[in-house]
Amino acid sequence: MTPPPKLRRRPALVVAAVIVTALGCLLGAWAWSATTNTQEVLAARDTIHRGEVIEAEDIQRIRISGDPALSPLPASAYEDIIGQRAALDISAGGLLTNESTADEPLPPQGQSIVGISLTPAQVPGMPLYGGDKVRIIVTPGDNGEAPANAPPFTVAEVVGTYVDETTGNTVVNVLVPYPDAGVLAARAATGNVALVLDSGAE
Repeated sequence: MTPPPKLRRRPALVVAAVIVTALGCLLGAWAWSATTNTQEVLAARDTIHRGEVIEAEDIQRIRISGDPALSPLPASAYEDIIGQRAALDISAGGLLTNESTADEPLPPQGQSIVGISLTPAQVPGMPLYGGDKVRIIVTPGDNGEAPANAPPFTVAEVVGTYVDETTGNTVVNVLVPYPDAGVLAARAATGNVALVLDSGAE
């Protein structure tokens, strides 16, 4: 006797139910594994240049899959990173590691920071970043003549820059040896200086 159609369909339905259940278990296991293998770490929200002080808005917490080849700073280090200086350039979205920052005081012992206000004509027409090597050169006054010999200058390292909204000048904070700070500050106060960007190559 031929079984009724409903009876013939039952084995097929049972097999389909078993397959669906198995797939559900596999997907659940995969999702659980993917979740448990992720970690919350710190990454740069925007590009952070070497020498810049890291502010709260510069970094963010993100989740990534665990990878033994990576050693990013955990999200729990967020408060410790704020206020430190970037030891290297960190691109937007880049992960922060122990090598990304330096907690040395600013300025370091034996050095000073001098701020120099410069017009567009006194500074290179390109961005300056922390760690850039520069020379601040004494220039003739408005009615002066170009010196016959090389003008005096001070070698310095850029710490950071900002635009003075009142004057429109670029203020460059530079790091110099302590004995040079007074001379450089006096020269900068006259306004008769120019900044030259030098190669960072040793």
